[in-house]
Amino acid sequence: MNSEIQLERYKKLLTFIDENFKDDINIEKVEAICHYSYRNINRIFEALHHETIGKYIKRLRLEKAAQYLKYSEMGISDISYEVGFEERAAFSKAFKKRYGCSPSAFRIGSDSLREMTRLSLLEEAGTNRQKLQFEIEYLPDFEYIFLEYRGNYENFTAIEETGNQLYNYVKDKGLLSDRSIFMTEIVDDSEISDSIHLRYNVGFVLEQPLKFEPAGLFRIKKHERQKYAKFIHKGTYQSCVDFYQKIYALWILDVGLELKDLPTLEYYPNYDENSLQQEVLTEIYIPVM
Repeated sequence: MNSEIQLERYKKLLTFIDENFKDDINIEKVEAICHYSYRNINRIFEALHHETIGKYIKRLRLEKAAQYLKYSEMGISDISYEVGFEERAAFSKAFKKRYGCSPSAFRIGSDSLREMTRLSLLEEAGTNRQKLQFEIEYLPDFEYIFLEYRGNYENFTAIEETGNQLYNYVKDKGLLSDRSIFMTEIVDDSEISDSIHLRYNVGFVLEQPLKFEPAGLFRIKKHERQKYAKFIHKGTYQSCVDFYQKIYALWILDVGLELKDLPTLEYYPNYDENSLQQEVLTEIYIPVM
């Protein structure tokens, strides 16, 4: 079996797991997806991903649970069931092993930290504070080609390299036009996932379906029509970190909408291969109900 076929099967399996990790993913399903024995695909997966399939799925479930605890009002038993644990006791034990505290303590700590940040921002702004400005916008169905960056969100050099790889790839394939849209998909929360596992998908919106299979680790993903709270940030990528902290700290006061369990998207209207070195316009789309 050549390496290109192995890589394609790995990508297919990774996409399947990322979309279905809350469900029961057994050996039979894995083998049906990738047409390999579980033993062999697990070797390939671990070599490329530095985790076994089982450990990857369990980590995603616990990290998703932490997101629910941090951003939703769901009960702990409901969260346990939602992320694929049949028993709350087993969930609580696994969660405590992963995060060093019980799910309820994690929720209290997240609420307290957010409240401290909110009070600090309000005190700094004073009585003349301007509320966060945002619009409600629906993004339509579309497809995009992306390359996954995995690592610290503040490693701007590595993110820039990933962006340049995507830019050069779509340019070489003749996909650029005056209407081209570059974007990113922020999958994980840096306060929940270890930095080595944070996923940041650098993407390019396709104007029409590709007539070829993306090479290497480039993948295709479909976006379904969704409602977003849209914020505008102008500045460097580094300054975006503080802007996000402000958005989430003041969310209840200024936005008041319920978050939806989907990745945050960023659009870059004036993107080029040197964008990370300058002030750029970033459209931030946070999914809401």
